[in-house]
Amino acid sequence: MSILEDYDPEVYKTIRHEEQRLHDNIELIASENYASKAVLKALGSVLNNKYAEGYPHKRYYGGCEAMDEIEELATKRARELFKADHANVQPHSGAQANMSAFFALCKPGDKIMGMSLAQGGHLTHGSPVNFSGQLYNFIPYSVNRDSEQLDYDEIERIAKANKPKVILAGATAYSRIIDFQRFAKIAESVGAMLMVDMAHIAGIVAAGLHPSPVPHAAVVTSTTHKTLRGPRSGFILCKSNYASAIDKAVFPGIQGGPLMHAIAARAVAYGEAMKPDFIDYQSKVLKNAVTLADSLQKEGLRIVSGGTDNHMMLVDLTKSGVTGDAAEKALDKVGITTNKNAIPFDPQPPTITSGIRLGTPAVTSRGFGSQEMKQIATLIVRVLTNVGDSKIYDEVKQQVCDITGRFPVPGITRYNNQQPLL
Repeated sequence: MSILEDYDPEVYKTIRHEEQRLHDNIELIASENYASKAVLKALGSVLNNKYAEGYPHKRYYGGCEAMDEIEELATKRARELFKADHANVQPHSGAQANMSAFFALCKPGDKIMGMSLAQGGHLTHGSPVNFSGQLYNFIPYSVNRDSEQLDYDEIERIAKANKPKVILAGATAYSRIIDFQRFAKIAESVGAMLMVDMAHIAGIVAAGLHPSPVPHAAVVTSTTHKTLRGPRSGFILCKSNYASAIDKAVFPGIQGGPLMHAIAARAVAYGEAMKPDFIDYQSKVLKNAVTLADSLQKEGLRIVSGGTDNHMMLVDLTKSGVTGDAAEKALDKVGITTNKNAIPFDPQPPTITSGIRLGTPAVTSRGFGSQEMKQIATLIVRVLTNVGDSKIYDEVKQQVCDITGRFPVPGITRYNNQQPLL
């Protein structure tokens, strides 16, 4: 019996239930991944107990010698991994990294250009229900209606018409290569600073398989838990002349004590991303994404923009007669985890949507390959063409279990499907 099982069996049971779900289900949410045992060990370490407000060697608490060492190691690895002048690893999340960057670069009311949430941008890229849209004057840009890809000429036109202080590049539901060099030229032409949110593609960038925004942007923000395969947290990279402003914006600007256990886990994740096998992993992520997208198209589903250049894709369900919300719920019943997502120019509200977003980081971490991608595509289409058919659901669920039973989940024990965990 574990310590937690003995001390708090209710919490223990819930955690074990989630472990079983992770084992039994095919995880296709593009923003999720499996952290290694080493990352999880750091997250559960005694570093959780220490307050360390401030920065290394400039703390507001005593006893921070180990905290200084681990934060310096994390920042050093982040700089080296992404070839950046400066790194701040204290943001608790990607949203707080973005908030800090806005505070450093802008004043409330300043104009910022960002990709519309409805077109693939993030909540913190100017949505009116978010702090970003409430504090700043966001000018949205979108994808081209025909190509469903970024229209850089149109982005340049909007920039010249509005003269924003900051142009924000990056997305949460965009499957194509982003031309950061072109964004930088547009920003320079209107006297704006370029900020990039690379949360989704950070791991691909680290592996050298997507153009890096670091040489072109004043500030780059990111999370560590998506393609980077680390803990749930954020970080900021910037050129040296923005370092002081960024650090002040994070602390004391929007945060107090940093989460030192999460910073340690970040250091572990950065170290893992520096190893040669990480490049191989990201190559497989990209290959699996292309295979899944191609297979879905062959099965009759439309992929937004016609395909993918990264780890994700948007599936347009309009012609199938199934909404994104209904598709998400139907697939969840058979153990295929996805999320509903708006497609460009979606007629449905964001709570319903006309599409689903799929990604391959988690399944690739688990060891799935091209054969599994083709099989998963077939299973997805079978469910979506038979929504509500419990017999089909049972058959697909068994096939899902057959697949997941062959692949352990990184970071947790492999369980036998025939022996219930609880």
